[in-house]
Amino acid sequence: MAKPDVNPAIQDGGAHGFLSPAAGFRPGVVSRVSTALKEGQVSPTELCQRCLSLIKATKFLNAYITVTEDTALRQAEESEKRYRRGQSLGDLDGIPVAVKDNFSTTGIETTCASNMLKGYIPPYSATVVQKLLDQGAVLIGKTNLDEFAMGSGSTDGIFGPVRNPWSYSKQYREKCGQNSHLENEDSSWLITGGSSGGSAAAVSSFTCFAALGSDTGGSTRNPAAHCGVVGLKPTYGLVSRHGLIPLVNSMDVPGILTRCVDDAATVLGVLAGHDPKDSTTVQDPFNPFKLPSVIDVSKLCIGIPKEYHIPGLSSETLAVWSKAADLFENAGARVIEVSLPHTCYSIVCYHVLCTAEVASNMARFDGLEYGHRSNMDKSTESMYAATRREGFNDVVRGRILSGNYFLLKQNYEKYFIKAQKVRRLIANDFVNVFSSGVDVLLTPTTLRDAVPYVEFIKEDNRTRSAQDDIFTQAANMSGLPAVSIPTALSEKGLPIGLQFVGRAFQELQLLTVAKWFEKQAKFPILQLQEMLDHADALSHQKISLSS
Repeated sequence: MAKPDVNPAIQDGGAHGFLSPAAGFRPGVVSRVSTALKEGQVSPTELCQRCLSLIKATKFLNAYITVTEDTALRQAEESEKRYRRGQSLGDLDGIPVAVKDNFSTTGIETTCASNMLKGYIPPYSATVVQKLLDQGAVLIGKTNLDEFAMGSGSTDGIFGPVRNPWSYSKQYREKCGQNSHLENEDSSWLITGGSSGGSAAAVSSFTCFAALGSDTGGSTRNPAAHCGVVGLKPTYGLVSRHGLIPLVNSMDVPGILTRCVDDAATVLGVLAGHDPKDSTTVQDPFNPFKLPSVIDVSKLCIGIPKEYHIPGLSSETLAVWSKAADLFENAGARVIEVSLPHTCYSIVCYHVLCTAEVASNMARFDGLEYGHRSNMDKSTESMYAATRREGFNDVVRGRILSGNYFLLKQNYEKYFIKAQKVRRLIANDFVNVFSSGVDVLLTPTTLRDAVPYVEFIKEDNRTRSAQDDIFTQAANMSGLPAVSIPTALSEKGLPIGLQFVGRAFQELQLLTVAKWFEKQAKFPILQLQEMLDHADALSHQKISLSS
C-alpha cells in the first residue's frame, strides 16, 4: 500500500500508519499496535525511529527537554529480539512512551525544568518508570513542564514554554482566518495547559503513544483538555509516587496521558499496585482490567454538581457540558443535580495546603547534597540563600514564602489546621454524594479552551492556577480518581474537555463510563499533516532570513 507524503524523514502510512491522524483516536491504539508488532507488520525499531523523526519535525513545540534517542533505539532493539523469540512482555512491549521530567530516570538527566536540578542525573528510576520499562516500553524522552510542576500553562520552566499542537491545526487556522501563522509566530500560538503540558503535547502530536504526567491539582487533566487527549488521575494510593520529585505529598499522583480511554486503562494496569518503597500505596493487590466493548449506561446515575456552574465558565463549555448530560439521559441514565457545598472554599484551601507542603519539600534543595550550588562562600547561610535565589524562579520562591508564612507558629492553627479541616469537609461532600446513589460526577475540566500565550502571561502564575484548577483540585484533595475526555471543538476550532470523577478505587467503572462517552463524542483529531507543513514552512523561512 502506498505511503502518504508526510515528511521525507517520516514514512508513516500504509499498513503501518499507526502514527497517522486516521489512527489517532480509535479505541485501543496501543493494543492494535501491539498486535501489529506481534504479527511483524512493523518492528519496534521502525516504530521508534518514526517517533524520533516526528519529535525532530515538531521540535518547535518544545514538548521535550531530553530526547533519549540512543537509549530508545537500544530498548527497541531488545524488544525486537523478544518478538523474534515469541517472548513479548505484554501490550506495551516496543511501544514508545514519554515521561514528564519530574520523574527520576536512571542515568538520564532529570531537571524539573529548573536551574536547581539542571544537570542532575538520578541513580534510580521512579517506580512507575521502572514498571513501564519492565513491560518493554521504549522511553523516547523526558517532557517539558512548569518549574517543579508549579503552574497551569507549562510556560514557566527554564527551557521555555510548550506550544499547543492545535495552534497549527487546520481547524484553528480556518476558524481564526489565519492561513499562516508565520507573520505573527511569536504571539499567535496557544498554551498547552499545565503543568504536564509537554506530555500532553507529545501525545497530541503523535510523537509517543502514552506519556506520564503528574497531577497535584489538575496538572494532567488540564493539559489533556487543552490538547485534545485523555488525561487520567488515578485514586491516591493506587499508583506509587516513589521517584516522583514531590510537590505536595498528600495530593501528588502520577497521571496518564493517552489518545484514548482503552490505552489509559492499559497503562494503568501496568502502573497500579502496592509498592514497598511508597507507604501510601494500597496493600490490596490490583487486578488489571480490560474495558468492555459493549457498554450499557442505562442503570447509572450521573451527578451534575451545581457549584461548578460558576462565573467565568465559557458559554461554549457550558453548552458542551449540557449536551453531554443529555447524551447520558437519552441513553437511559439518570442525570441529577447534586451539591458539593464546600466547593467555594476549595481553591483557597488548596492554596494553603499546597504552599505549606511546597515549603517543606523545597527545603531539601540547599546546595549541599545535589543540584545547583552557589559560589557564594561567605557563610553557610549565605550559600543557602544564594543557591535558592539562583536555583528557583519567582513562582517557586513565592510559593515557598507563602507556605512558610502559613506554617509559622502563630499562623499554624489559623491557616494550616483550618485548611485541613476544610479539606475534610470537601472530601465528605463527595462521600455524601456518592453515598446517595450517584455513580459518577460529570463536570467541565477547564473554564474554556486554550488561550494564546501572550494573553496567558498577562496574569501572574497564582491567579492563573486558581482559575485553571477550579474544577480539578477538589478531586486531589479528596483522593478520588478523575479523567478528562476530549469532547468537542470550540468556535475557534480548539479542544474542549469534560471531566468524570468517580468513587475511590473504582477506576473500572470510571473508565467504562468514560469509554462510552468517548465513543458518543466522536472527537475530531489533530491533523498532523497541517502541523508538519507549518514546521517545514517555518524552517524554510528561517533559512531564507539567515541567507
